[in-house]
Amino acid sequence: MKALKILSAVLLLGSILVVSGEVFAKDRETGRGTGPVIYVISQDLYYDSIVLGDLPQKGRFQELVPTMNGLTTEWGPGDHGHVGSRWWIDMNGDEMMDSDDKFFLCPLLGPGRSEM
Repeated sequence: MKALKILSAVLLLGSILVVSGEVFAKDRETGRGTGPVIYVISQDLYYDSIVLGDLPQKGRFQELVPTMNGLTTEWGPGDHGHVGSRWWIDMNGDEMMDSDDKFFLCPLLGPGRSEM
């Protein structure tokens, strides 16, 4: 199961960082293109986003979890615990931030919506 989670994370992250964003692309009428969509658990909302680039492993990051339904995180804009779209994905499955993981900037674009 751990190997499957790691493989899923690697494939998902590769898909996110590809310019076309086809894996999580969604035809939207919001004018925000076809970037990844992130589900925020605490708000029960989906947010459009755009990947701006990699970050060094310095400072605070919030975990972004690849799931069968897309990318998920615990907190979003306005929630205590949201760190301004500084994300990390646990690439090696050890549940700790380390040099094997991926760190990047990917802002959530409001407003959130109830459906993907």
